[in-house]
Amino acid sequence: MPRADFRFAFRKRVRYAEIDAQAVLFNSRYLEYFDIGAVEYWRAVGMYQKMTLAGGPEFHVAKAEVQYKAAILLDEEVDICVRCARVGRSSMTFLFEIHGAGRDDLRATGEEVQVHVAEVRGAPAPVPDWAVQLFETYERRALR
Repeated sequence: MPRADFRFAFRKRVRYAEIDAQAVLFNSRYLEYFDIGAVEYWRAVGMYQKMTLAGGPEFHVAKAEVQYKAAILLDEEVDICVRCARVGRSSMTFLFEIHGAGRDDLRATGEEVQVHVAEVRGAPAPVPDWAVQLFETYERRALR
């Protein structure tokens, strides 16, 4: 999938605390970067503000994958690209790519499935219609 398929990107600089002994991004940090990208994507869509309110929707990560393509180095800026690929009855699938800032040099890809739950320890529940509309509206608007 080309970078052009992602309408949202968040730029982040690699910090010293995030690298390993070889001065490259430590493998567990890729999921952390995906989480940062997801939060900023949700903010751009208008969903994050609703999630932080008492009684707002609650999502849990049910699946997370990373595919490493090329090293990410200390002090490098990267773009964390995010898009909502699918909305199911009770889950949403998000795709991620990490590229060098402003470039189309793929460093990693990822996928997360997040499940909407009725409460923090509750069973899966349908994704609210208004939430689906927020993501669909954002993706359509970004196409223009």
